[in-house]
Amino acid sequence: MSEKSFLKRRWKLILNIFTVVALIVLAIAIRHQLVDTFKNLARVHVWALLLLIPLEFLNYDAQARLYRHLFRTAGNKLSYKSLLKMSVELNFVNSVFPSGGVSGISYFGVRMRREDITGGRATLVQLMKLVLTFLSFELLLICGMFLLAAVGKVNNLVILVGASMTTMMVLGTFGFTYIISSKSRITSFLTFFTKVINKIIQTVRPKYPETINLKRAASAFAELHENYMLFHKKYRELQAPFWWALVMNLAEVLCVYVVYIAFGEWVNLGAVILAYAVANFAGLVSVLPGGVGVYEALMTGVLVVAGVPAALSIPVVVMYRVLNTLIQLPPGYALYHRSLHSDKPGA
Repeated sequence: MSEKSFLKRRWKLILNIFTVVALIVLAIAIRHQLVDTFKNLARVHVWALLLLIPLEFLNYDAQARLYRHLFRTAGNKLSYKSLLKMSVELNFVNSVFPSGGVSGISYFGVRMRREDITGGRATLVQLMKLVLTFLSFELLLICGMFLLAAVGKVNNLVILVGASMTTMMVLGTFGFTYIISSKSRITSFLTFFTKVINKIIQTVRPKYPETINLKRAASAFAELHENYMLFHKKYRELQAPFWWALVMNLAEVLCVYVVYIAFGEWVNLGAVILAYAVANFAGLVSVLPGGVGVYEALMTGVLVVAGVPAALSIPVVVMYRVLNTLIQLPPGYALYHRSLHSDKPGA
């Protein structure tokens, strides 16, 4: 049996094994944090921690509504229930597999085929969701800087970090729009990117110089551009998805904040917004699932610079990360596993 035939027949088993290994790595990575979290539970107001559950649901609800609006703009009507499940699954994939969101985009494309959505349209919807997430967070970040300035504790480093992040978001958004708005630009850029990926893969698989077929890739890039033009013509309909992206971001920031409340501290919300932004950006390039280690260190560091004592921030950040993981991963894995073993559309 050839390698391609084996992979085609056993891909679900291989993906399951890979998922379990990733979960084990994640469990090992946070084992010390789990111990510290349970030790600190006696110090906190449990009622405040329970707010994490409705806030996380609000996050998933906002994601599902955002996706529904984007697909409707593209001409596809999908049910809220199926997209809510999809959002939970996608969060699991992005948390367990450290790929800067690439795993989530790939999984989203495969998963949406059950809804008769083409890969190009699914990819564009996911990219549009990321763009709207960045744009809405820019608004949140600006509000956070004003909140920090209101109490007079903004030093030069905090201003530099906040301004740099806002600039990167704006440049990234304009860069994405510039490339995807032209068929020739997106084809040239992504064809070059595909060739680079093929070269990297070839170092591991010397007998396969073109793992990703360039002709099929070029066809997918053309479809991506055509789908983008649909959104471009209906840009006014992106207002609702933008506000749902803002709700999604705000819900996650509030998840961190309620842990501070659980510890009996009402810190500056602006500091939490800035720290959350820095930690999430850095977590994208971490080699460990969920950015474990890098995420906590950077979030704590930014909070300290913004005026929140390290003695308070360290246990808060650790508890937030552990509880957030325990709330999100079990339902995410259950839906992901069910989806992987189901051939029914929308299951």
